[in-house]
Amino acid sequence: MKSKENAGGLTPKQAAFCREYLVDLNAAKAAVRAGYSKRSAKQTAHAMTEKSEIQAELLRLMSAREVRTEVTADTVLRELVLLAKVDLSQAFNKDGSLKPIHEIPEDVRRAIASVESFEEFEGRGDERKSIGFTRKLRFWDKTKALELLGRHLGMFRDRVEHSGPNGGPITTTPATSLTPEQIAQVERIRGRREAIQQRGKSG
Repeated sequence: MKSKENAGGLTPKQAAFCREYLVDLNAAKAAVRAGYSKRSAKQTAHAMTEKSEIQAELLRLMSAREVRTEVTADTVLRELVLLAKVDLSQAFNKDGSLKPIHEIPEDVRRAIASVESFEEFEGRGDERKSIGFTRKLRFWDKTKALELLGRHLGMFRDRVEHSGPNGGPITTTPATSLTPEQIAQVERIRGRREAIQQRGKSG
């Protein structure tokens, strides 16, 4: 029995594949989560991303998500810059005590990963009394933020280097800005890479 198609010309499983693909941009895993056979997931993923109607739906979903979340590549870069440039001293008073959270500047608060608070006591039994609180701040990893920014700017390279046309730089594009044809190309490259890795393991 043929699966019923939705308004976009996709079957329910194809539509599910498109939604699942946005989770991690891994077509093979998306195929499995959408209900396709795990044994043939890679082949199914390759075939799916070659279909023009699938490509159109992926592009539509990516564009809708970007509008809905208001998160773009620029948004991510701005947050990384904030983490890399945060001045930790702005979280403390001149005497070294921690400022109340509402008095810490917003850009510093956004760099805080967690806050721990411990109540301190002295004495024992009936004489035990609270003497104050100790609070600890943990900030997001500044080194990691700098590393990610450096990679975006092309400052750090892995041992294997690649170049664009005529030896020029490779133009990078955020995943949410890929065209359907580029998505299909990414999946073809992913498939070839996984096949090479698999042959290496079996050898």
